[in-house]
Amino acid sequence: MAKPLTDSEKRKQISVRGITGVGDVAEIKKSFNRHLHFTLVKDRIVSTPRDYYFALAHTVRDHLVGRWIRTQQYYYEKDPKRIHYLSLEFYMGRTLQNTMINLGLQSACDEAIYQLGLDLEELQEIEEDAGLGNGGLGRLAACFLDSMASLGLAAYGYGIRYEFGIFNQKISEGWQIEEADDWLRYGNPWEKARPEFMLPIHFYGRVDQSGGGAKWVDTQIVLAMPYDTPVPGYKNNTVNTMRLWSAKAPNDFNLQEFNVGDYIEAVLDRNLAENISRVLYPNDNFFEGKELRLKQEYFVVAATLQDIIRRFKSSKFGCRDPVRTSFDSFPDKVAIQLNDTHPALAIPELMRILVDVEKLEWEKAWDITVKTCAYTNHTVLPEALERWPVYMFEKLLPRHLQIIYEINQRHLDRVSALYPGDWDRLKRMSLIEEGDPKRVNMAHLCVVGTHAVNGVARIHSEIVKNSVFKDFYDIEPEKFQNKTNGITPRRWLLLCNPGLTDLIVEKIGEDFVTDLYQLKKLLKFIDDGIFLRDVSKVKQENKLKFSSYLEQEYNVKINPASLFDIQVKRIHEYKRQLLNCLHIITLYNRIRKEPNKEFVPRTVMIGGKAAPGYHMAKMIIKLITSVGNIVNHDPVVGDRLKVIFLENYRVSLAEKVVPAADLSEQISTAGTEASGTGNMKFMLNGALTIGTMDGANVEMAEEAKEENLFIFGMRVEDVEAMDKKGYNAKEYYDRIPELRQVIDQISSGFFSPKQPDLFKDVVNMLMNNDRFKVFADYEAYISCQEKVSNLYKKPKEWTKMVIKNIAGSGKFSSDRTISEYAREIWGVEPSSVKIPAPNE
Repeated sequence: MAKPLTDSEKRKQISVRGITGVGDVAEIKKSFNRHLHFTLVKDRIVSTPRDYYFALAHTVRDHLVGRWIRTQQYYYEKDPKRIHYLSLEFYMGRTLQNTMINLGLQSACDEAIYQLGLDLEELQEIEEDAGLGNGGLGRLAACFLDSMASLGLAAYGYGIRYEFGIFNQKISEGWQIEEADDWLRYGNPWEKARPEFMLPIHFYGRVDQSGGGAKWVDTQIVLAMPYDTPVPGYKNNTVNTMRLWSAKAPNDFNLQEFNVGDYIEAVLDRNLAENISRVLYPNDNFFEGKELRLKQEYFVVAATLQDIIRRFKSSKFGCRDPVRTSFDSFPDKVAIQLNDTHPALAIPELMRILVDVEKLEWEKAWDITVKTCAYTNHTVLPEALERWPVYMFEKLLPRHLQIIYEINQRHLDRVSALYPGDWDRLKRMSLIEEGDPKRVNMAHLCVVGTHAVNGVARIHSEIVKNSVFKDFYDIEPEKFQNKTNGITPRRWLLLCNPGLTDLIVEKIGEDFVTDLYQLKKLLKFIDDGIFLRDVSKVKQENKLKFSSYLEQEYNVKINPASLFDIQVKRIHEYKRQLLNCLHIITLYNRIRKEPNKEFVPRTVMIGGKAAPGYHMAKMIIKLITSVGNIVNHDPVVGDRLKVIFLENYRVSLAEKVVPAADLSEQISTAGTEASGTGNMKFMLNGALTIGTMDGANVEMAEEAKEENLFIFGMRVEDVEAMDKKGYNAKEYYDRIPELRQVIDQISSGFFSPKQPDLFKDVVNMLMNNDRFKVFADYEAYISCQEKVSNLYKKPKEWTKMVIKNIAGSGKFSSDRTISEYAREIWGVEPSSVKIPAPNE
């Protein structure tokens, strides 16, 4: 097998036609050497590859800083409305290459590093992923930051600087093992600590009602230290800020104990305060009601609101214009977007500041709060909705509980005026859920306390209106919107797939980078034989490159001509990795049954992390690896079927997987995946989708035409009908011989000969309490997969369908999503103004 060209070898062969711009190579070399010798190595004789990475990162950062300062000055002068995106997760991945692309420095850096006898790709591989997110929600926040900067919006991302991000996943004997992700071990060249903006955050204490208004007193204080990371837009010299807060104990923290002589204990206790920003909770679509998590949620919100208000008061007009001592213009200058319910405490915290500190009347404060805040809902799964016990609030945030009770009282008064005597409705709509214990429903707080509520794909937004928040929709339909998710084409095309990017530039120019709808122009070339050949050649090169990566990392030989069938996402029952698994076993059984029949060779790759406490998800990983163990070592099968579990799936691995995929698996039960964004990445990079009509798949089928996707299975209405009549797995088991054989193999220990009953929990769940109805879609899925194999045998037809998908992916740019948020929720207009560069 010919060794594939590396990206940098490819860039040496073809010019990337100005898309990465050519800067001053000599200047970059000089800067690189300066950083290497003076900033980093100092008294060491020998430099390590990590030194080279840091020298390059600092060189690139030098180009950022001038633009960053200038952007912030520009905002100070112009005083635009500022957008604040609050999220407990920002899944950023690596920064170096993305920054080079957005600043137009990639070609120059590539050339400079090459002249210095180093390899740019090798240096990029040294960077740690910033894994401060779990999956879709956190990665969406990262794409949004890129788009907000590229659209020239005055925007800030606010979150927590977790010392340990999403765990590293090791697979040991087929089981997932978690290891701490010590991503800051070698330092982070992209962040700047800002101790001058450190802020106090209060917890515990009590509320003192004596003497005019409520006072929250006797609190414990933790300090919030901001770390700023520059977020460059694409070639527009705008550099926005992501500000992440880190918890620090104040110097007098618990030193009362010092007075009783236990000084050491008192200093060690500082850890209790600093634990707040220690680790990201590793749950995706699952609510875990731990006090430390509630602390994290309040910590980020309290620090952020102090920061927003400080900036509002001291902005240019604050100095001489009385307008900034008044909060009347606050909603005209400040927009706060809540990424799911995790930052929901922004609502009562803003009320606390306006009422208790700034002494506004309740009605005035409430009006300001609602006009300022907006809420994005990310899930309809009941186990994912945040419902905090009242007793925990009472202890940790006593004043906020009072404020929530007051908000609820006024809200229920309004509802009962509209629906007199409808007690059921009042109970359903209350912010407080009665029960043992009583709980605060954070989603209800978000709907009541904001002026806009949006879902993240059209079908999801309909479910939000018609079922999840139906009672609220009845009263305020104008509040509810849809904002279909998107992905940034900078990272998810230019960065990860330079070969395809180059091909597209050659055909339609490079405007598509900031206007992805331009990809429609590719349809003109659907019958151009040379273009078809080139598209399939790029895919083949990406597959070769990924094959050799897998060979290096996993020591597996795979057939690069096989169909790369890929499902990468968090492991969750609703995402139905099990359905994929049943197909693998069915395929295996068919090959064994007719070993001389011709089969389209497939390499099935499944990757993703299971939440550490999610037993079924961990069993699913063990089943996939066990099936792989049997299939991959069966001489009858040969290289017609291979099963690989991709260990430690993360952003930097996605950047390698996505360009190499032929088939993208998006097979959740209809009505469970809010949107999905992996589906969009695969579509843009020329993989075909096999999927249900769920989430954004529906709109993908609309944009590229349904016949260009492999759509199968129940629709939302079918699932609802089945819920009414009752789902009976055994019917399918009895009726479908192939399915019965697969389930019997799993339960008899065929895939776990040493522990025959290893998978009894999985089988029991599938047979007796499968909320996600895997068997109901089995037949449709298997026959749809046959269509996939049949089309793969006709490379020309396959590639035509690929081009139709790429051409139809324009809607799924996060630039389009953010433009809609800007105009329809935040009331600001994206700007194409290019801020002058620092040297201009």
